[in-house]
Amino acid sequence: QVQLAESGGGLVQPGRSLRLSCAASGSAFSINSMAWYRQVPGKQREFVARISSSGATMYQDSVRGRFTISTDNTKNWVYLQMNSLKPEDTALYYCNAGVTILPSGTFNMYWGQGTQVTVSS
Repeated sequence: QVQLAESGGGLVQPGRSLRLSCAASGSAFSINSMAWYRQVPGKQREFVARISSSGATMYQDSVRGRFTISTDNTKNWVYLQMNSLKPEDTALYYCNAGVTILPSGTFNMYWGQGTQVTVSS
């Protein structure tokens, strides 16, 4: 099993920045990719950004140029640096990981519990 724990959400004024963090823990696993999604009440969860184990990144069009996804050297932490925040960025942000369980090689997806980001003046 793999657990994901997010942190770093909060209330911020438009134009300001926040940095979200997510830590993956467990035993005998290899991370293939980590990503951030977000969801507002009444809407589907949407993709925000992804980073692969090789460091390749992808972004939703609305955040490209403002958000940056990165990992640490262990690849078990993923960060989302959010700059120039807008009220429409307000959402519950979820960490996601695509993981290979060792030694079986089974691929699983895991989700964190979410961290709230509210952008408001």
